Formats: sequence, structure tokens, C-alpha cells
Amino acid sequence: MALVHARPGEVIDVRPLGAKLAQATSTALFKSDTLEVMRLVLPRGKKLLNHRVPGAITIHCLEGVVELEAQQRSTTLQAGEMMYLQGGEPHALLAQQDASVLVTVALPS
Repeated sequence: MALVHARPGEVIDVRPLGAKLAQATSTALFKSDTLEVMRLVLPRGKKLLNHRVPGAITIHCLEGVVELEAQQRSTTLQAGEMMYLQGGEPHALLAQQDASVLVTVALPS
């Protein structure tokens, strides 16, 4: 089954999931030639191992708390906080609480 992405002009709800967070799964919201946006759902203790993406990236904590390892340091992101990283920057995430995170990646052309 093909993954369904939002179409241009379609409203995408990225509000906190609240009580639905425990049952939610990560989803790719949309992808174009130059941009990809995903909502990652991370249960407490879940770790995304160190990796990198070729384009610039933003990591926006929508709810919960995540620990972001990047630039040789660890930073805690709480709901409403965001970090920008340059393309190719190694990074990892660890959910300190159940969390959802909006990730935006600028894809190189």
C-alpha cells in the first residue's frame, strides 16, 4: 500500500496528540522534491540512533520531552521548543517522556 501524503493546500493538524499519543504512530506528512515533513511519535525511552540527513533539518518538540544529541552536546527539548541543524550534522534523539516531534528536512536538489 502506498503511503498517503498531504496534497498542496491541504490542512495538516500538528497539534499535540494528548491522550491519543500512546496509540499514535510516526507518519510522513508530506514530501516534495525539496522538502519532507514527518511527525515522529516516540514512547518514553525510545532512541533514534545517531544518523544524518543531507539537507538542513528542524526538530520541533510538539509534546513531551526529548533529548537531542548534536554538535558534541546533549540538549533537552520540551514542548514548543525547536532546534535547527545544518545538513550532514550527526544527531540522535532519546524520548525522556512520551513525545511527538515535527521534523522538517530540506532536501538537496
